[in-house]
Amino acid sequence: MVPTADVRLNMPSRVARVLILCKTYPSPSGKHVETSCVAGMENNGELIRLFPVPFRLVDDDRQFKKWQWIDVRIEKARNDHRPESHKVFVDTIKCDHRALSTKNGWAERKLQLGKLTLISSFSELEAKRQSFGATLGLLKPSKILELEIVPARNQDWTPQEKEKLIQDWRQEGFFDAADARKITTLRKVPFDFYYRYECAAQGKTETHRHKIADWEAGALYWNCRRRYGNCWEEPFREKLGTQLPSTDLMFLMGTIHRFPDQWLIVSLIYPPTPKPRPEPHQRSLFEP
Repeated sequence: MVPTADVRLNMPSRVARVLILCKTYPSPSGKHVETSCVAGMENNGELIRLFPVPFRLVDDDRQFKKWQWIDVRIEKARNDHRPESHKVFVDTIKCDHRALSTKNGWAERKLQLGKLTLISSFSELEAKRQSFGATLGLLKPSKILELEIVPARNQDWTPQEKEKLIQDWRQEGFFDAADARKITTLRKVPFDFYYRYECAAQGKTETHRHKIADWEAGALYWNCRRRYGNCWEEPFREKLGTQLPSTDLMFLMGTIHRFPDQWLIVSLIYPPTPKPRPEPHQRSLFEP
C-alpha cells in the first residue's frame, strides 16, 4: 500500500542502492539549470525516481550509466507527490565499477528484471495509477505497430528555455567555465519520437501511442545525424523501428510531474528474444 503524502514527507533521508534503468534526455529547468529524470530499482524490486539530476554537470566519477548500481543518499521529494519520486543528494553518489553485463543473453540484467512486476497492458498500468498512485511501471507490449517521427513544435529551445539554461550560471561563482560550456551546448532534438503499439487486455487488443523520452533515442538521433547528415532517418528507423522491436522489448513507463496522468516511455529495455526450447527428441520408427 502506498504511504500517504504526509507520512512520506516526514520520512528521513536514507542511503539507497539503486540499479539505474532510465535517464531521460536533458531539458531546461528554472530551478536546476538542466535536469534529467533518472529512474531505477532498489534491491527489493521497488521502482524509484531520482529527480532532479543535472547529469551533465555531475563530476565524472559520479556520472553513472544505465544498468549500473549506485549508492546514494535520498529523501522523499517534498514538491513531487508521486510516491516513487525522491530528491537525490548528488555529492553522495557512489558508482559500482561497471554496468551489468549483456553476456549470456543478458543473464545479469534479467536476474534483476525478474524482481519487477511486468505489466502486459497499458490499461492495467493506468488502473494502478488511479487506484494506488503508481507512476512508474514496466510494460511489455505485444506488438510494435509503428515508429512515428514528428517535427518538434519548436526546432530549438525557446527564449524562455534558453534563459533557464543560463540564469543560474550568471550567479557569480556558481559554475566554472567548463560548466558554462556544457550548459550552453545542450542541443534540443528537433523531432519527437513515438511508438504505436498493441497490448493484450482481458482478451482484447488495445492500441496506444506514447512518446519516447529515453536519452538513448536522443543520442541515437545525434549520432545518426553526425554520420549520415540529412540521410539520418533510415539508420535511425532501422535501429528503433526494426532492430529493437525484434528483441524482447519492454517499456519503462513514467508520468510527467506537472501532468501526472500523462505517460511517457522513459526507458527502452531490450533483452534478446528468448530462444525457443528444443522439442524432446522422439525416436523414429525407422531409426535403428
